[in-house]
Amino acid sequence: MKTYLKQCIAVLVIAFSFALHGQDLQYDNGKKYTLGGVSVSGNTTFNEQTIVAYSGLRKGNEITIPGEDIANAIKKLWNSKLFSDIEVFLTNIEGNTAFLEIHLSDLPQLIDVKVTGVKKGKIEGIIKDNKLKKGTKVTENLITTTKNFLVKKYKKDGFYNAKVHINTVEVKDSIEKARVNMVVAIDKGEKVKIKDITFDGNTALKDKVLRKAMKSTKKINRLRILKRSKFIDSAYQADLSSVVDKYAENGYRDARIISDSISVEGDKTISIHLKLEEGELYKFGDIKFIGNTVYTDQQLNRYLRIKKGETYNGVLLEKRIQDNTKPDGDDIANLYQNNGYLFSSINPVEVSADNNVIDMEIRISEGKPAYFNDVSVTGNDKTNDHVIYRELRTRPGQLYSKANVVRTVRELGQLGFFDAQEISPNFNNPNPNEGTIDMEYSVKETGSSQIELQGGYGGGGFIGTLGLSFNNFSIKDLFNKDAYKPIPMGDGQKLALRLQASRFFQTYSFSFSEPWLGGKRPVQFSASLSHTKQFLFNPLTRGADKSKSFNITGITLGLAKRLSVPDDYFTLSQALSYQVYDLNNYNTGLFTFGNGSAKNLSYTVGLSRNNTRVDPIYPTGGSNFSVTAKLSIPYSLFDGVDYSALKQERTDSQTIINDTSNSEADRIAASERIGQIDQERFKWLEFYKVNFKADWYTELTKDLVLRPSVEFGFLGAYNNDRGVIPFERFFLGGDGLGNFSLDGRQVVQLRGYPNQSLSSQDGSSVYNKFSLELRYPVTLKASAKIYALGFMEGGASYNSFRDFDPFTIKRSAGLGVRIFMPAFGLLGIDFGHGFDSIDGTGVKNGWETHFIIGQQF
Repeated sequence: MKTYLKQCIAVLVIAFSFALHGQDLQYDNGKKYTLGGVSVSGNTTFNEQTIVAYSGLRKGNEITIPGEDIANAIKKLWNSKLFSDIEVFLTNIEGNTAFLEIHLSDLPQLIDVKVTGVKKGKIEGIIKDNKLKKGTKVTENLITTTKNFLVKKYKKDGFYNAKVHINTVEVKDSIEKARVNMVVAIDKGEKVKIKDITFDGNTALKDKVLRKAMKSTKKINRLRILKRSKFIDSAYQADLSSVVDKYAENGYRDARIISDSISVEGDKTISIHLKLEEGELYKFGDIKFIGNTVYTDQQLNRYLRIKKGETYNGVLLEKRIQDNTKPDGDDIANLYQNNGYLFSSINPVEVSADNNVIDMEIRISEGKPAYFNDVSVTGNDKTNDHVIYRELRTRPGQLYSKANVVRTVRELGQLGFFDAQEISPNFNNPNPNEGTIDMEYSVKETGSSQIELQGGYGGGGFIGTLGLSFNNFSIKDLFNKDAYKPIPMGDGQKLALRLQASRFFQTYSFSFSEPWLGGKRPVQFSASLSHTKQFLFNPLTRGADKSKSFNITGITLGLAKRLSVPDDYFTLSQALSYQVYDLNNYNTGLFTFGNGSAKNLSYTVGLSRNNTRVDPIYPTGGSNFSVTAKLSIPYSLFDGVDYSALKQERTDSQTIINDTSNSEADRIAASERIGQIDQERFKWLEFYKVNFKADWYTELTKDLVLRPSVEFGFLGAYNNDRGVIPFERFFLGGDGLGNFSLDGRQVVQLRGYPNQSLSSQDGSSVYNKFSLELRYPVTLKASAKIYALGFMEGGASYNSFRDFDPFTIKRSAGLGVRIFMPAFGLLGIDFGHGFDSIDGTGVKNGWETHFIIGQQF
């Protein structure tokens, strides 16, 4: 009997083994029994009745031993994925009655996971991605899939030699459950670099051309800076498609990559080998338009710009029909989309390829013109609806235009009240039969008010600054206490208050602007008021002598109107300003008179065009240029003063001063006379001032932006005998921050040199500057926009136009970072290296560090 039982057990264990491996057994020699009972043993926490019921082995049933009944029971229990070991034993036979025992062990449950070899911030993601939460059943499959997932993940990120080891440690406790801790040890290794990229089978296109087509997969080249040679699998897969596209651009539409292989050259390098099949060269044949009624073939051909006999270029054909990389592209799809045909579709079809000449039919389904039914905006919690709706280029009942949708997104982004990256135009309820569409613009509010609170050392002492800028203000709610949350907001107006003070100066300023004066047209009204007081430095006490002061009080009123010709990106601005410069016993080298006053009544007219893309903080395309002229009244034409005689008298007086043989009294008298003459010359400031600035933005690759810039400024005099005024001058060099500008000076940034070091002490009347920046974003989230930049700059300033030489410049280069936070504005730091001397010694200036606060450039 014992021998018989052992044979049965052996057969059952074999059956179990084959069942696990998915193999079938023949049970022709089995014997039928009535099942007398089933018991459960082993290390399990499951109820015995539950296990027996789930197995399907029921007392009283007729079973065959060995046979399919027992094999099926084992399969069902194994497929539950709850057990690590399952065995079925025949424990007793009484006549035709058999008794079975199911012996099993529970799979261990996961208690804790420890991940090593990666940063702490990455651990949670690894646990979540692989579902390694507490209580998970730990199977061999779980361990294997986790290991494979992580190895594959790091290989895609360029860690081609990544290794992952997973160990489990059994935990003993009083519950006697099977439980384990898991240790996931990750060794990413170093990112591998690409030693070489080789091609096989290419004759039409050279290796060099194909390597260039692979934009992000580059072999090692120490001279290349912008593109790295590290292997990234996702970029590599995209570049394989780029190789095929390169062939398609050159007429080889059947080209394909037969195989690609990667060979490991060492721990740090790999080589890539691509085997190609180029196919034959094709040319365009006849191209016919089918289904077009709105536009003639001739009109459509002007957009297609492809002629019969040209080398076949599938990529170009696709872009000329619909360029998905440019929402405002000059293509046939946008021709229809910008003129109401939202529901149009355009499909190019090859109808013949005989003799390698491809005849095309461009099949067009125009559909009905679409009209906007309902236009709405969601997400504006603070900004009032009318501020948004006046910027919309899409109105209910208006013919659909994709260009107007794109322009609306830009205008909403340029307001500065919303996260430009989150503005989304949503098309709702499209109805091709009726030709209607609902439009919803989804926006996300950002903080539009800023506070400036800072302290620093400069101008001979500690400087404290308090500034408040409310960029979405509502002046009509100024006396509505319920609107203070914490300030009245929502009408798109701008209000700024600023106070800056030290022992030696005080500056107070207030400004307000309304972008839509009257609420019906985009005419901006602005007003500003400022007062500055400067005290003379006393070298004896090393403090401020408050009996000697220089005060400037000014007011400016301006209007800026958006134009429609040449296009509505143009703005014409005009301003009228009045300043009073009051000197009270303030004798310095800057002015030739220490007592007296000068007045400045001037008119400024400017023309600007700004079509930069959506985000005003980080534009990725477009341009921005402005030209302004600031003019005073030509008083010398009618004030009756002989300035030629005054100029000669001043020259004579200066000669007396320079001649040391003259008595001290004569020289003092001559000096006083020069002060009187200059007081007469500058009683009312007479000048004209011209400024030009232009920026261009080009997206080289995704988010990598090139920004060239050019600037020019000139301060001139109507009457050369009267001369160029000592105010309104240009001071070049440094961070470009004006700090406490006392005399209307224009401070121009040129990094890599000390502040205002590239102009004479009294300032210059001419300057020019060239700049080239390469920008790349770290993050463009609403809470903080951060981007890094590299720059090259050059510029110079001159005392007169006769000395002007645009090619003799001071050069610099460096790196920087910008951080924009809605509450604090733009902050940044630049490290610039000046390549030229500033003092004529021939020794280059070297490195300078510049802190940027509040400027946007």
